Amino acid sequence: MEVVEMVLGGRVNKSLVSLIQQSGGKAVGLSGKDGGLLQARQMVEKDIGYVGEVTRVDPTLLNSLVDSRYIPVVATVATDKHGQALNVNADTAAGEIAAALQAEKLILMTDVPGVLRDKNDVATKYNSLNIHECRQLTDEGVIAGGMIPKVQCCIRCLSQGVTAAHIIDGRSRHSVLMELLTNEGVGTMITG
Repeated sequence: MEVVEMVLGGRVNKSLVSLIQQSGGKAVGLSGKDGGLLQARQMVEKDIGYVGEVTRVDPTLLNSLVDSRYIPVVATVATDKHGQALNVNADTAAGEIAAALQAEKLILMTDVPGVLRDKNDVATKYNSLNIHECRQLTDEGVIAGGMIPKVQCCIRCLSQGVTAAHIIDGRSRHSVLMELLTNEGVGTMITG
């Protein structure tokens, strides 16, 4: 777990902070351990080590940073009730944080253009889906593999008050702007 903390909370987190600051933003790097931001319980169904699932988010520190016009960059290392560090799924943590912040939108940036009917054909991307359609596509096996936790976290944060969740390809130039500011978007928007 020490190596995970060093990589996520050190190298990766600080690289993202630097990129944001080089682009003119004011960023602060933290981990879910800071300020008790992310609490988790260890997943014990399988023997997978120090992996957890988020049980509670305390957004106090994030609210303070945002109110001071900083961009928080959160490494997804949480603690359990005994203080043990746990690695948590980044998408799931993002969804839980969005819900705790009462965010209007959650945007998951990934390496695919969104939810695809045929994973090998970008032309089969769904521009928008609702929760019912997501569950149906999961049952059909269309939503599979690494897309399952992404869609599940979108559904969960929608059920907690987030208005819309977007899955977009973060490698595409201006993908966030294109998704939010155009009618057709570039990814998949999921709504209630």
